[in-house]
Amino acid sequence: MTTVVRVPEELSARVPAEQRGPGLERDAVRLLVSRGTAVSHHAFAELPCLLRAGDLLVVNTSPTLAAAVDGRVGHARVVVHFSTRGDDGRWAVELREPDGNGTTRARAGTPAGSEVRLPGGVRLVLEEPLSARGERLRWARASADVGGLLREHGRPIRYSYTERDQPLSVYQTVFALPPADGAGSAEMPSAARPFTARLVAELVSRGVQFAPVTLHTGVSSAEAHEPPYAERFAVPEASARLINNVKAGDGRVIAVGTTAVRAVESAAGDDGVVRAAEGWTELVVTPERGVRVVDGLVTGLHEPEASHLLMLEAVAGRAAVDRSYEEALRGLYLWHEFGDVHLILPEEGPHAEHCESNSR
Repeated sequence: MTTVVRVPEELSARVPAEQRGPGLERDAVRLLVSRGTAVSHHAFAELPCLLRAGDLLVVNTSPTLAAAVDGRVGHARVVVHFSTRGDDGRWAVELREPDGNGTTRARAGTPAGSEVRLPGGVRLVLEEPLSARGERLRWARASADVGGLLREHGRPIRYSYTERDQPLSVYQTVFALPPADGAGSAEMPSAARPFTARLVAELVSRGVQFAPVTLHTGVSSAEAHEPPYAERFAVPEASARLINNVKAGDGRVIAVGTTAVRAVESAAGDDGVVRAAEGWTELVVTPERGVRVVDGLVTGLHEPEASHLLMLEAVAGRAAVDRSYEEALRGLYLWHEFGDVHLILPEEGPHAEHCESNSR
């Protein structure tokens, strides 16, 4: 694990970029760029001149769900975080309790067989834990369609470092596509949040390509920073072919977010060839496992305990991650889903000379 120190509370991004001042858009965040241990500072809007024609951005099309719903267990108020829908129609859920500030805190274990009363007369019965790792997430069976419940009574999952509740639209990325089965992510694939339609158009005009994949991310642990559980993913045939073509040429495959890395690496064979795939992935990308496909990564800034940092080390190496996080702290970059962004490029990769560093 990296030697990143704890992130000061004042560096948590409390509101989205577009709410920090008049005339701002989602892309009004900073972009830390690292090539090996070399680091430069930019605005996110400069991304098109940091990439080159022939590069490929792998993007996650999973939409964000309004996955938090108020309920009661007996007389106690709880908040249910709906994490992942199973193939049998059950949902993996986490029960939390209100903390009095509009957010939630961990709740002591609620045993199997417990019933949660939800709005609209819906009943949720808790069953066995999702895995042997612990009882934070449990399978549960609802008495009615959970998709309808979330649309009618759900709100986006919100963590304590944010300032206030936000509408679901704030948590959708420009790449989100609602699937026919109503599935989605419990938490936003946030690395893609700063992309705007205008920025995507500029990237395309410069010869940067896009490969859509899907990974529906579940609820991460706000307290324990566990490795990810199994998640549903899909890499379509067209995207697999495009990725392989870029790998065979001079372009670079750059994943937008750790979810995109997990999806595409789950579809890669030992030979590094990506094949169309869908289903569940339990892959955890570590430095020991390494990456077979991804050359670079667009990602947010992660807490020191987060398992995501192991993935960053797999892509860039420990020295590069340590150096970039030292610079992020020194430069007062903002953390979390509404925060600033980190672009990891291969050390040997050339970049456009006219895209000058914007240190601040």
